[in-house]
Amino acid sequence: MVWFKKSQYFVLLLLAVLVFFSARLTEFDLSKFKDFENMGDFLSKWFPMNTQNLPYLFQESLLTIAVAFLGSLFGLMIALPVSFLAAKNTAGYTYLYTIIRFFLSFLRSVPEFVFGLILLTTLGLGPFPAVIAIVLHNIGVLGKLIAELIEAADKGPMEAMSAVGTTRWIGNVFGILPQIWPNVLSQFFYRFEVAIRTSLILGLIGGGGIGQQLFIHFKTFQYQLVSVDVMLIMIIVILVDFTGGKIREKVI
Repeated sequence: MVWFKKSQYFVLLLLAVLVFFSARLTEFDLSKFKDFENMGDFLSKWFPMNTQNLPYLFQESLLTIAVAFLGSLFGLMIALPVSFLAAKNTAGYTYLYTIIRFFLSFLRSVPEFVFGLILLTTLGLGPFPAVIAIVLHNIGVLGKLIAELIEAADKGPMEAMSAVGTTRWIGNVFGILPQIWPNVLSQFFYRFEVAIRTSLILGLIGGGGIGQQLFIHFKTFQYQLVSVDVMLIMIIVILVDFTGGKIREKVI
């Protein structure tokens, strides 16, 4: 095989060694799946679904969507202008580019769960700290992703805007933003989906929403309500994915 080089044997060997030691560290053992009876007994407790509290759980689902939406939207609104300072071709000054990149890396490295724990101690329980936690993390993630889109943008429109005497910032906005906007929207909806799952986790520490109800129902062994929670979560993710796809089709 011409495409397979001898040096790749070393890569495969290294990969095999890493897989072996990772499996040892994680106690990876497929033989543990041999007995499905306990899992079957556990899942049988989920049915029939208890839909008595469905209106309340639906309201909590809307709260989860609201937390994820605000966290994603506000994160995008802040990350979009910041990303121009985090791109080499638009930052203007090297020291500014370095500082902004470090700031985005810091926000990106701290999980929303940690931000949530810190904010819950200062702002109290409820969905508001969860929104801020998602905003902070999304600024770091979206800022980096959009900055990379800006760096990969075609320089022609920027040079054309500069040739007619526009300022650098106006040239950046009108020369770059139309090019990258469809991809920015794609990143936004992806982060929106991620934020929904994140808001579920933040519900475990008092962030509210369907995630908090799922945690309570699991903890109190109300498995027939757990199945309703899981069903609503699946519907939310599917609807967000479908809506995002339709909007991307219209924009692109």
